[in-house]
Amino acid sequence: MPIPFFDLQRQYQSIRPEIDEAINRVFIRSQFIGGEVVSNFEKQFAARIGAPHCISTGNGTDALYLILKALDLPPGSEVIVPAWGCIASAEPVSLAGLTPVFCDVDPHDYTLHPEAAEKEITSNTKAILAVHLYGQAAPVTELKALCERHGLHLIEDCAQAHLTRVNEKPVGNFGVAAAFSFYPTKNLGAYGDAGCVITHSTHLAEQIRRLANHGALQKDDHLLAGTNSRMDALQAAILSVKLNHLDEWITRRKKIASHYGQALAGIKGLTIPNVRPATNHTFHIYCIRTSRRDELRTFLAKNEIDTSVHYPYGIPFTTAYRDGAASELDYPVTASLQREVLSLPVFPELTSEEVTCICTTIKDFFSR
Repeated sequence: MPIPFFDLQRQYQSIRPEIDEAINRVFIRSQFIGGEVVSNFEKQFAARIGAPHCISTGNGTDALYLILKALDLPPGSEVIVPAWGCIASAEPVSLAGLTPVFCDVDPHDYTLHPEAAEKEITSNTKAILAVHLYGQAAPVTELKALCERHGLHLIEDCAQAHLTRVNEKPVGNFGVAAAFSFYPTKNLGAYGDAGCVITHSTHLAEQIRRLANHGALQKDDHLLAGTNSRMDALQAAILSVKLNHLDEWITRRKKIASHYGQALAGIKGLTIPNVRPATNHTFHIYCIRTSRRDELRTFLAKNEIDTSVHYPYGIPFTTAYRDGAASELDYPVTASLQREVLSLPVFPELTSEEVTCICTTIKDFFSR
């Protein structure tokens, strides 16, 4: 049978009675925007992260944008952003009227390199964005110290890192605020778009909540010009159900990753994911690396194994951000990654037999 890259139907069937009941309760109440269901999820998720404030948003991109707007940085201020990752990390910087300054990443874990980031700091730099990529924690302890030395804001992008930890502390607790995404394929995913902001700052929490709701904390209380970025009650109800299963799903992802690691270690020409010391990698993505990426992907497809590429382009090399100044010499690690990374299936409902089949097929490819 074909092996999918991701299968939401399998997950739904495994918790269908709980999901259907939660959705039914929302329809009975008929309160679809805001209300108790949304506030309950905010409280539950804040407690899991260990922070006092969770502000639900329409999606993870909005969450990051709202953080930047609430910080009220001078127009054109520079924000250091990893060159490698999803373009959604850079777009909110631009949309907030700020300037993303791209920085190459660590060649071992593909997250922002503190020493490289420090070289990009200028008098106009106001913040550093730490992106916890693929479920791997960025070096937030080092980046936080760097921000403190230079008087900068540390912002965390946790879109791919629900319950990822550094020294047993969940990511989202190290910066001034953190953005989370609940896109359907995330480790904790809604059945549509949804996101949130986590922060320890009461002032920021209030500003972000206002900005996300037309500048108001209650009806007609428009103290400033905001936007409309609210999580609907259906998504909150679904996320509350799924939050109860998140630990077991992450445990399963780590078990699949361990299976891959043991089976694929030592294959010449293939690099498996690195896990930074004192961190808990939650494997939103299981990303391997090989100079024969396209060949391998074609071979796996012929054997009915679906894969993906996260990402085909480093952000400075996308049409949106390539202004003619960026070259591969500026971002050598990123330039290599965009030609070499390949994501393997790693969703919790993937069977051990399917993982074994994937590993066997990869071994067959490299033995040719």
